Amino acid sequence: MPAVREPKTRERLSREVLSASALELADREGLDAVTIRRVATDNSVTPMALYWHFADKEALFDGIAERIYAEVKLPEPVAAWDADLRAVLVALLEALRGHPLAAEMVPSRIMKSEPGLAIAERVIALLRSARFSPAEAAQTGMFLLCSIVELVAMEPGHDKRLDVDARDAELRTKRATLESMDPKKYPTLLESTEFFLFCPSEEVYFARGIDFLVAGTRGIQPA
Repeated sequence: MPAVREPKTRERLSREVLSASALELADREGLDAVTIRRVATDNSVTPMALYWHFADKEALFDGIAERIYAEVKLPEPVAAWDADLRAVLVALLEALRGHPLAAEMVPSRIMKSEPGLAIAERVIALLRSARFSPAEAAQTGMFLLCSIVELVAMEPGHDKRLDVDARDAELRTKRATLESMDPKKYPTLLESTEFFLFCPSEEVYFARGIDFLVAGTRGIQPA
């Protein structure tokens, strides 16, 4: 007689599965779409089923942030603190680039999960090794994290909140606004119009951002 399989309800309703479902929803429609009721509907359960794992919407967002931080593949340490810092920032950037619509809620939740704590510990330790005080290391680490988020969220021409038609319409409006400026008053801005609208190379854009952050951190390194 074949073995009877137990229902997979418990597996399907695990915290990890529900967090993954919420993150997928945020990636598609943005954080405003993520609610307890919507995630429950997407998983064909009642909202009460989610409350076994998440006390409220904020706890659900904590779960989303934990999944994003878990995607960060921290590199092996290298000799120089600034080279190691660059590698960590690149790893963080790669994870966040996959979730531009959810990135904004990540910084405030770095201390709420083991993956987030591991990243924070690594960055703070690197800054402490570069002679930053505990306060300076904590503040600088948060500046770096928020800057990475802004790099992802503000990439020119890549507003993931809009569909293709809406994005094209927004770009046309922005172009018209920029091109209507007085060329005698704003000559250099008009020269740069295209670069406010489009990102010629994503890799160059993000590499320059990482260079900026590492160079800036090196520049304020305590003597």
